[in-house]
Amino acid sequence: MKLNFGCPDLMLSLLLLGSTSIFIFLPQIALAVTPKLSINEVRALMEIGKKLGKKEWDFGVDPCSGKGKWNVTDERKGFASSLICDCSFNLNSSCHVVSIFLKAQNLSGTLPPEFSKLRHLKQLDLSRNIFTGSIPQQWATMHLDELSLMGNKLSGPFPKVLTNIITLRNLSIEGNLFSGPIPPEIGNLVRLKKIILSSNAFTGELPSALSKLTKLTDLRISDNNFSGRMPDFIGNLTSIEKLHIQGCSLEGPIPSSISRLRRLCDLRITDLKGRSSSFPSLGYMKSMKTLILRRCLIKGKIPDYIGNMNKLKILDLSFNDLTGRVPATFDQLDKVDFMYLTGNKLAGTIPIWVLGRNRNVDISDNNFSWESSSPVECPRGSVNLVEGYSSSVNKQKIVHACLKKNFPCSDLDRQYYSLHINCGGKEENISGTIYEADREQRGASMFYYGKNWALSSTGNFMDNDIESDPYIVTNTSKLLNVSALSSELYTTARLSPLSLTYYGLCLMNGNYTVSLHFAEILFINDRSFYSLGRRVFDVYIQGKLVLKDFNIEKEAGGTGKPIVKTYNATVTQHSLKIHFYYAGKGTTGIPTRGIYGPLISAISVDPNFKPPPPGIGKRTFIIVAVAMSAALVLLVLMLLGIMRWKGWLGGQDSVYKELRGIDLQTGLFTLRQIKSATKNFDATSKIGEGGFGPVYKGLLSDGTVIAVKQLSSKSKQGNREFVNEIGMISGLQHPNLVKLYGCCVEGNQLILIYEYMENNCLSRALFGKDPIFKAKLDWTTRKKICMGIARALAYLHEESRIKIIHRDIKTSNVLLDKDFNAKVSDFGLAKLNEDDITHISTRVAGTIGYMAPEYAMRGYLTDKADIYSFGVVMFETISGKSNTNYRPNEEFVYLLDWAYVLQERGNLLELVDPDLGSEYSAEEAMVMLNVALLCTNASPTLRPKMSQVVSMLEGQTDIQDLLSDPGYSASSSKHRSIRSHFWQNPDSDSSSSYLGTEGSYRLVHVNPDISDK
Repeated sequence: MKLNFGCPDLMLSLLLLGSTSIFIFLPQIALAVTPKLSINEVRALMEIGKKLGKKEWDFGVDPCSGKGKWNVTDERKGFASSLICDCSFNLNSSCHVVSIFLKAQNLSGTLPPEFSKLRHLKQLDLSRNIFTGSIPQQWATMHLDELSLMGNKLSGPFPKVLTNIITLRNLSIEGNLFSGPIPPEIGNLVRLKKIILSSNAFTGELPSALSKLTKLTDLRISDNNFSGRMPDFIGNLTSIEKLHIQGCSLEGPIPSSISRLRRLCDLRITDLKGRSSSFPSLGYMKSMKTLILRRCLIKGKIPDYIGNMNKLKILDLSFNDLTGRVPATFDQLDKVDFMYLTGNKLAGTIPIWVLGRNRNVDISDNNFSWESSSPVECPRGSVNLVEGYSSSVNKQKIVHACLKKNFPCSDLDRQYYSLHINCGGKEENISGTIYEADREQRGASMFYYGKNWALSSTGNFMDNDIESDPYIVTNTSKLLNVSALSSELYTTARLSPLSLTYYGLCLMNGNYTVSLHFAEILFINDRSFYSLGRRVFDVYIQGKLVLKDFNIEKEAGGTGKPIVKTYNATVTQHSLKIHFYYAGKGTTGIPTRGIYGPLISAISVDPNFKPPPPGIGKRTFIIVAVAMSAALVLLVLMLLGIMRWKGWLGGQDSVYKELRGIDLQTGLFTLRQIKSATKNFDATSKIGEGGFGPVYKGLLSDGTVIAVKQLSSKSKQGNREFVNEIGMISGLQHPNLVKLYGCCVEGNQLILIYEYMENNCLSRALFGKDPIFKAKLDWTTRKKICMGIARALAYLHEESRIKIIHRDIKTSNVLLDKDFNAKVSDFGLAKLNEDDITHISTRVAGTIGYMAPEYAMRGYLTDKADIYSFGVVMFETISGKSNTNYRPNEEFVYLLDWAYVLQERGNLLELVDPDLGSEYSAEEAMVMLNVALLCTNASPTLRPKMSQVVSMLEGQTDIQDLLSDPGYSASSSKHRSIRSHFWQNPDSDSSSSYLGTEGSYRLVHVNPDISDK
C-alpha cells in the first residue's frame, strides 16, 4: 500500500505530531539518566587522591553520587572531608566538582597541580595539614572563589601564582612559612573581600597596591616582620569591617585616615614601634564590637566617645601612655565583657562602677589617687587593681600593699630569702625544695595572693568560642630528658593570653638567681599539624627585657623538653617582678583557635648570698633590735599595769584575744575621738537602735561624717557579733557594701565606726510613715537599689578573696546613701564559706520572713540562703509592702504567698506598688518579679547564683522559664503551713529576728522603721 503524500495538510499534521512527541519524551529521557561526574574530573581526582594518600576515596562509585566515602563526618574539631558537586549541567545530566574540603587530616607532600584540572572548582580548603613546598604554577588557570591553605608548612616567597586567580573573593595563607615582601601584583585581586596573611615571615613595607582592594571587608596581617610606618592608604579600604595588625613590627602612629573606616566592628592593632601619638579618631565607628589598641604608643586622654560605642564587647587599651581620668561615659558600656586599661598612667579616683560590675575589668599598674571611699584592698573577683595607685599613696597605711606602686613589703619584720612556685600545679617536694601550689583557675582579670608571692593575670583568649578560658593546662606532649621527680614541675603550666606577672614579696634586699622553668606541653612533636604551632612571647625581670620573641620549642629543641633559663636579679625594695607578655607574635589558630601566649611551668628564686640563720638578721640590726625591744617591752608592761589598775582592761579579755587573731585592715579610733564626734553620745545624735546597740551620727575633726555603732551592755551576743563584724567587713571593699572606717576597743567600750548613710535604711524608706520620703523611691531608684544589693551579694559569694554568706539580708540591713545607692550592712551573723565545702550545718540565725526554708527548718546553710532572702527583699522593694506584715486577705499568710498565687493567675504586675501609678516599666517589672520568683524557689538547687541574677537584671542573660512547681509555696498546703510556722509575724507592728540555740529559739523584736546602723 502506498501512502499518498500529495495532500499537504495530511503531511503537515504527521510532521507536527512526530516533532511534538520528540519534544515531550526528550526531557523524560534526560531525567531518567543519572548525572555523573565527567571522566576528565574523575581522572583528576584519581591523581589527586594518589598523591594525597586518600585511600578511602572509592572510585567504584561516582564521586557525585553521595555514596562511598566521599563525604565523611568526624567528631574531631576542625575536621572536614567532603566533595561537593553541581549536577545541573547539560539539563541535569552531568556533574562537576565545585567544592573540596580536606581539613585537619595531616595530609602531607606538595600541593597536587591536578587541582587545576577541576575547571569548575570554586572552593578549596586544605587548612590544618602539613603540606610543604609552594603553590603549583598550574593553579594560575583556576577560577576559585575561596582558597584556604591556613596552617601548613608551605614556604618560599609570596606565591605570585595567587595573583593570577583574579576570581578570588576569600584567601587565607595564614600560619605558613612564606617570606619576603608582598608583591605589588596583589592589587590584581580586586574582587577580594577577605585576605588573611597572618603568621608568616613576610618582610618589607606594605605595598600601596593593597589600596586597590576596595571591596575588602576582612584584612589580617598579624605576626609578620614588616618594616616602615602604618600606611596612610589604609583609609581607602572603606568597606573594611575587620582589621588585624598585631605584632607586625610596623611603626606608628596609627594614620589619621583610619577615621574613614566607619564600618569597622573588629579593630586590633598592637605593639607598634616609633614615636608616640594621640588617640586615633574612631568616633564614627558605631558598630565596633572589639577594639584592641595595645602598646600602640598612644598618649593623652581616652576620648569620651569610646563610652558611646554601645555594641562594644572587648576593649583593650593596655600598655600605652594614657593619662587623665577614665571617661565617665564608660559607665554606659553595659555590653563590655572584658576591659583592659592596665599599664597606663590613668589618674583621678577609681570609678565606682568598676567595682560594682560583674565584668572583667583590669586597671592595674596606673596612677590613680586615693580618697576615703576608694578601695583599700585588691578584690579577688573579676577586677584587677594591682599597683593601681600612684606612688603618693604608698604612705597610706590603710591601703593594702598590692595596690601600691612596686608592691612594697607590708611587714619588713618578716623577710624571705627564696621563692619556689609550681606554676599551674599542686605543691611539690623536689629534692627537699618545696614548690608552692599555684592552682587559681581564673585569669582574665585576676589577682592571687600566695605565701610570699602574688600573681596578676590579664587577658582572654580570642576567637576560641569557649565559654571558660583555660589558664592552667596539662601536658599533651610526652615529657623528655627529665627525671621522674622533676617531671612533676612540667606536667602543668600557667598560660596567659596577654600579660602575666609574678611578684616575689618581702624578699631581703640583695642579688638573686631567677630560674624560669619552661616546657612546651601543648604542641606535639609528631607528623601532624599539631606540631606546627609557634608560641612566642617576651619576658621581663625587674622591668628589664631578658627574653625577646622567646619560643620554648625552638630553644629546647622540641616539644615536651624542659628548658631552664637563669638570670641574675637585684632586689632593692624587697620586691621582685617577673613579667610575661604576649606581643602579638606566634600562631593563634594551631591546632585550634586560642592557642597562644606565654606559658610558664615553674619559678625558682634563690639568693646569691648566704642567708642569715632563721630569726637572725644583720648584726647591727640585732643590737639595735634587742635594745629597742627591751625598752619597748618595759614600756608596754608599765602601760598594761596602769590600764589593769585603772580597770580599763576588765571584762574585755576575750575580745582582745579574738581581735588579735584578725588581720584588721581598718583604722583604730580612741574613745576621746568618738566622744568628741558624737558630743559624748548625746541623745540628739542618736539615729537608730539595733540588736547590737544604739547608733549615733558623728562628725570627725577632719569633717568626715560617720555612723557610730555602740555595743549595748545588755547585749549577750554583742561581743561575738562585734568580733565577727570587724573580721568580716574589714577586708571587704565594694561600692555596695557599707564601708567600715575602724573600731574603738577602749575601757568597757566596743564601738564600730562606719560611713554615714544619709537616707538611713531601705525598710524605713519603704515602710516608714513619711510619704514624702517614700515618694523619692521612684521606679528607677528601686531598680537601682535591687541591682546594688545583687552586686554586693555577687561580690560576697563569688568575687571576694574570702567567700561570705551574710545570713541576714533584709530591708533594714540595706542602707541608702544620699543618692539612694544601696549598701549592704550588718555582718554580725555572717559566715565564711570555704570553696571546697558544699554547705554549713549551723545554728539558725536570721530574721523571720527572710530565711530560706531549708535553713529555717534544718540549719542547712549555703549561699543560696542569701539568694532566697534577696528574692524576698526584691518583692518588698517592688511592692512597697512587708513580706510578714502584708496579708491581702485571710487566705494568705505573707507577701510571698500572694506572689505565687498571682504568678499562677498570670497577674504578677498586681504586685507593683500602687504608689508608683503608671510611672514604671512593665517589661522591667516582669523581669525583676520573675527573678525574685527564681530566687525564692523552695529548692535551693534551683535558685540561680548571684552572678546569674546580676546578669539577668542587667539584661545580659534571658530569664529561664520558671519551674511549673515552685515547691513549698503555691501547690502544697502542707508546705504552706510549714512556711507559716516559721514566717508568720508574731506581732503586727514588728518583725522578728531569732537565734536558734540547742533546739530553742529566742525572739528579738526589731522596729522596722528604725535603722540598726
